[in-house]
Amino acid sequence: MQDKEQERSLVNVEKKLCDDGFVKDFKVTDGRLQTIDDESQKTYSAEEVTIVDFYRFEGESDPDDMSILYAIEAHDGTRGTISNGFGTYADADTDAFLRRVEDLGKNLDKAHK
Repeated sequence: MQDKEQERSLVNVEKKLCDDGFVKDFKVTDGRLQTIDDESQKTYSAEEVTIVDFYRFEGESDPDDMSILYAIEAHDGTRGTISNGFGTYADADTDAFLRRVEDLGKNLDKAHK
């Protein structure tokens, strides 16, 4: 079995997610999630995507240097990842978009209970 530290490295998590079908890279542009690794550059609203999982990583030399990698699935089956800084290092547009997705997910969970 893999050592926990090795399992949690960014490279290993990205490889595992890729093996699980999260092959696209996303970015947030004009309030929408956009694929950046293909010619189609599909875009999605917060209502059209779900955060499947997320992983937090701390910088080796500075614990405040934290980033989060999100595994995202769109309503059309497109799966990929997006990363963002945490706290003061967060990209404001990406942070706002992901918070909308999280809030929508919480509302859906409540509706089904």
